[in-house]
Amino acid sequence: MDILQNNHLTGIITGLITFLIIGLFHPLVIKGEYWFGTRCWWVFLLLGIAGLAGSVVFHAHTILSVSCGVFAFSSFWGIGELFEQKKRVDKGWFPKRRKHNKTKDS
Repeated sequence: MDILQNNHLTGIITGLITFLIIGLFHPLVIKGEYWFGTRCWWVFLLLGIAGLAGSVVFHAHTILSVSCGVFAFSSFWGIGELFEQKKRVDKGWFPKRRKHNKTKDS
């Protein structure tokens, strides 16, 4: 961690990690709504709480602490986006998951 601070790279690395975390949550919300609907909101809540806990635990390491905080609040933001994604699906902007009918072989 000292190498990053001595070379003034902490902000750049934090920005990159933030970019990657936000980029990860975009498809997670879309796929989560597609496969599970809005009933998976509590998973995002638990991930957010875990991220907050990690942010407190890693308080001595700036990049880890900030990354956990960004992960936590991206998770919380994901809850709202999950319900917004449902509205986008209802409008036809995204595909709706079809229920497959199971047929019995007679």
